Amino acid sequence: MNQIEKALMHALFLHPHHNTDKTIDFSKFTVLNEKVNQKNPGLIMVQPADNDDAGVFEIPGTGVRMVFKTESHCSPCVVEPYGSAVTCLTGCARDVVAMGGEPLVATDFIGTQPPENEVLVGPCGFVGDGKTCTCGNCNTMTNDRRVQLMLDGFRDGCEALGIGVVAGGFSTSFSDIVPALVGSIVGRLITDEPLKKPARNVGDKLILIGVTSNDGNDTAFRAGFADVMLPAQPLFEEEKTSMAGALAAFRTGKINACSDLGAAGIGAAVCESARYGGLGAKIDLSLVPLTAAAADNKPEATLINETQARYLLHVNPSDVEEVLAAIRATGSTATVIGEITDAAEVVFTYADDVVAVIPNSPSAAMFAELG
Repeated sequence: MNQIEKALMHALFLHPHHNTDKTIDFSKFTVLNEKVNQKNPGLIMVQPADNDDAGVFEIPGTGVRMVFKTESHCSPCVVEPYGSAVTCLTGCARDVVAMGGEPLVATDFIGTQPPENEVLVGPCGFVGDGKTCTCGNCNTMTNDRRVQLMLDGFRDGCEALGIGVVAGGFSTSFSDIVPALVGSIVGRLITDEPLKKPARNVGDKLILIGVTSNDGNDTAFRAGFADVMLPAQPLFEEEKTSMAGALAAFRTGKINACSDLGAAGIGAAVCESARYGGLGAKIDLSLVPLTAAAADNKPEATLINETQARYLLHVNPSDVEEVLAAIRATGSTATVIGEITDAAEVVFTYADDVVAVIPNSPSAAMFAELG
């Protein structure tokens, strides 16, 4: 395996972020939900065991379907509390949208050390005792100041997407250097059925909404291939525009599957969709639109960078032009970057050069190599 394959496979198959079901017994909730659905048939439509972007339920007796998602951005807040709070909220919103929902209202929870305690904000927050800066780019502040930055970020993210805040929680009983930041969003489903993540059809074209930059290296950092964590940068207008583009695409009724791009970027969005659908995919990274800042991106960076404000749509070939037109009418960038195949692996190329091959089911030898 090359380095990028190791980083992506570490994220997809080992790190708890993408393997929650290895830590949490989802069957406990499945049994509960079956009992609840006996009382209100059809209430719970997408649940934790479905391993999708968000949950979906129907309000009894109304036919109204709602989407609910919770997300945390705890570790990134050590480095950049304001921006990480923004991306917590907008990432949560993208998960709601990816199911076919329009975000409506949010709640938040912040947990931290006592307000008067001093904390180091910046890359060195993860180094040594977390209190000494050696890079020259950190700031020392009180926990109270950090909390206010997190609240401002969450609020500004909500304003950018037109989402209200209806409730929240706060605790000062935390002792770890990493604060807790948890956001939740409720939205209304606008599609006839939830847009689930798994790939459905061989030959479906994969449309990327949004533009990729050079920010967000959490996947490489956690795999040990980056010395400093660089959180994804908050995007305001881009999030608003890409959300409008996705919702416009949904209204065509021509979307077969959808997922948002967050941790591990294009790599995770494509690989999880293919694996959960029992199919494969081929992606040409040379087709991915890049920002000016990312003009010198290596293909490996384009593959796993975690730039915000992006979605991946699966569309029948005959419907591609209609969907692209609907998205672009909102001012969004939309690009076909690959297609679903009948293989049991995802092949990432840059033009004719193979960058990475990710199997749906790694061998025992591969897991041993990952450590």
